[in-house]
Amino acid sequence: MSDQPTAQGVFDIGINGRLTPSQFVLLGMQNVFGMTGMFVFPGIMGRAFNLPADQIAYLYGMTFIVCGIITILQSVILLRLPIAQGPYAGSFAALLTVGHLQSGGLGVAYGSFFVASLIWCALSLPIRGWSVISIFARFLRVPIISGMMVMLIMIQIASVALPNWIGQPTSPGFPTINLLSGAVAVVGIVAAMLWGGQRFRRVAILIGLALGTLCYALFSPISLAPVVSAPLIVEPKLFPFGYGVRLDLVIVFLLVLLPAGMGSMALYQTVADWGGEKLTPGRMSEGIFGVGIGSVIAGLFGGFSTIVYPDNIGMLRTTRVGSRYATLAAGLLLIVFGGCIKFDMLLVVVPLPVISAAATLLFGIVFMHGVHILAQVEWDDRRLIAAGLAFLVGLGGLFLTPDALHAMPLVLQMILQQPVISGGLTLVVLHSLLCSASPARATVVGGAEAKAAISSGRARH
Repeated sequence: MSDQPTAQGVFDIGINGRLTPSQFVLLGMQNVFGMTGMFVFPGIMGRAFNLPADQIAYLYGMTFIVCGIITILQSVILLRLPIAQGPYAGSFAALLTVGHLQSGGLGVAYGSFFVASLIWCALSLPIRGWSVISIFARFLRVPIISGMMVMLIMIQIASVALPNWIGQPTSPGFPTINLLSGAVAVVGIVAAMLWGGQRFRRVAILIGLALGTLCYALFSPISLAPVVSAPLIVEPKLFPFGYGVRLDLVIVFLLVLLPAGMGSMALYQTVADWGGEKLTPGRMSEGIFGVGIGSVIAGLFGGFSTIVYPDNIGMLRTTRVGSRYATLAAGLLLIVFGGCIKFDMLLVVVPLPVISAAATLLFGIVFMHGVHILAQVEWDDRRLIAAGLAFLVGLGGLFLTPDALHAMPLVLQMILQQPVISGGLTLVVLHSLLCSASPARATVVGGAEAKAAISSGRARH
């Protein structure tokens, strides 16, 4: 008998399971705290362009609101899965890079991003259950591709995990306090997961963050001054940084949005498999269309495109609560928090090293799920060539020297710096050329036992 969890064995509460009011609030709050980029990207973006405090607060507010709207759409209207959509590291990096170009700054960056988002929305618009983007969905049903995509996503966003846990030499707690408080958070999460029983397992992330924050505050006092000085309510503004469009930059942002869509589809499939849900191409298209809507709103009002957050996917495994109403709660809370910037800044009081330490653990859980998927593949020379070359192409681009990158065209720079683009496209092409069109042995959830479990679950529905 295999000790690998079947689709039904992953969750104690299924995807359509209802929650008590206390579970609704606690799990929603925990999902909000799991969105590491929410607390990192707006602040970094604002300081990189020397924006005044009120504009940085505005970035925080709009980031929360955009992510809240799309999380609600994915939870109960479009995809109907427990999916939390957070700010996408790829769009953050692209806006940061493009915004520093001499021609236009943030106005041209956001204008080009907005146009690219409109095109992406059109490509993902579901028509009779299909869209142009949904064509990619068939690739993700092959375990070697879905597993590799999950791992490449983790590699791409790993830069916001351990590096932010340790911090910079200029950070107040560098390195000892940062490492210690983050370690306390990780130990708290692991202890609650493994030995806390069902009651504490469901709030493991909140327990870890609370313990880590208390530890940090013992050595480095936490100031509430940013909360006091922040505005109360965010006022959405059309193109708050100006507006301009460049065709080459539109292409860059389209290339950036592609891995977000493919990566999201891989994680949609993972969650659906965990819950024994059938994810049709039409349903997948609706989910990607939701991502496109979020990108349009972000480009229009200021913010970032969204992607499925791997640490929130990790929470599904740690809490064993797969209810989509937990992420619905997260979406509602995000809109409330985004509308009240003082509350946004209160959440930011949680030290970055503590949040990043928790993300390091959760990213690792999801990365190892990608390894679990690949363990089901019947490896031969062709698959080893396709997967190995794609993995190192994706990983190797992150180690190119700045001089080498700056000597290349901007579009090529963006491709090489996005492992899901470079590695993912390499894998899809090589698999199509070298490997059989039929999937390898077993499904993503693993083995004949899992297939039987899914079939029996569908029969009951």
